[in-house]
Amino acid sequence: MTAARALWTWVAVCAAGAGLVLLASGRDWFTVTYGARAVPVAAADVAPALGPAAWASLAAVVAVLATRGVWRRIVGGVMAVCGAGAVAAAWAGSRPAAAAAVAAEQATGAAGQTGGLVAAVPAWPVVAGVGGLVLLAGGVAAAVRGGGWPGMSDRYERSGGADRAAARGTGERALWDAIDRGADPTADPETPDDPGAPGGPDDPGTPRPS
Repeated sequence: MTAARALWTWVAVCAAGAGLVLLASGRDWFTVTYGARAVPVAAADVAPALGPAAWASLAAVVAVLATRGVWRRIVGGVMAVCGAGAVAAAWAGSRPAAAAAVAAEQATGAAGQTGGLVAAVPAWPVVAGVGGLVLLAGGVAAAVRGGGWPGMSDRYERSGGADRAAARGTGERALWDAIDRGADPTADPETPDDPGAPGGPDDPGTPRPS
C-alpha cells in the first residue's frame, strides 16, 4: 500500500470512528420507570464527554492532513487521548446506577425516589466504545507512522517543481534553436546583425552625425 493510500484509508477509518461516537452520543441509553412514569436518560446525561471527544477527533483528522512531521505526531497523540476518553466515558455511562441517579434528578416529583426500574439499551454504549477504540488506534497510528504519509502541500510542491522544470527546458530549447539558425543569442536584440538592415549603420535612413 502506498503512503498516499495509507493516509486516505486512515482518514476514512478515523472519520467513521468519530461518526460512531457522535451517533451514540445523541441517543437515549436508558429508560428509568417510576410506576407509570418513564424517564429517558440520554448519553449526554451519563457520558457528556462523548460529543466533545468526537468533534475533537474530527478536527484532528483535518489537522493531520494539514500538518507534517512532529506536529502530525502531536495531533495523533491528541486523537489517541480523545479515543481513550471516549472509551472511558462509554464504560462509565453504561452503568445503570448512573442512569437511575440522573433520572431521579430529572423526573418531576421523583427526586429522592429509589427503586426505579432501569431498562438499558446496551447497543449504544458498545457503539461508542467501538468508535473510541478506533480513534485510539488511529491516533497511535498517526503518532507512530504519520511521519511517512504525504501532506496536502506535496501536490502543489510537485506541480510547481514540474512547471519550473518545464520552463527551464523551454528556455534551453529556444536557445539551441537560435544557435542552429545562426543567430547569436548573446547579442542585443535591438542591434541588428546586418549593417544594411533597417536601423543598421549602413541604412540610408540612419541619422549621420554632422
